[in-house]
Amino acid sequence: MANAHPLVRLETFALIAVGGFAGSNLRFLAMEALPDVPSIVLVNAVGSAVLAFLVYEAEYAGHIGTRARLVFTTGFLSSLTTYSTFALQTALASNPLVLGGIVAANYGFGLLGVLAGRALARRIGTPQRA
Repeated sequence: MANAHPLVRLETFALIAVGGFAGSNLRFLAMEALPDVPSIVLVNAVGSAVLAFLVYEAEYAGHIGTRARLVFTTGFLSSLTTYSTFALQTALASNPLVLGGIVAANYGFGLLGVLAGRALARRIGTPQRA
């Protein structure tokens, strides 16, 4: 992309911006619908699952194009998920059990999301041979 025409670079920035707008607004809606900690656990777990699906789908099937992956990974998912809020919630936890629960839930459900995303990607395609 470093040698890409300026209009191609502008298109890339616009695609990321559209994805980022949608992802950040969906996170905001999740935080309006659920209490703070569960909403962040939810968006981080779902984001992990979708990211894993997109990464493994590219490896196993390759049906989703590069631009679509860019919109969803760099734009949408990076705005939907939030490590900073997770870190802040952890730092502000009222006691060690709450702190441990926040950490365990974010990492545990995030890992489960990755495994689920990978399993789904495997179901739709077979590994491509180089």
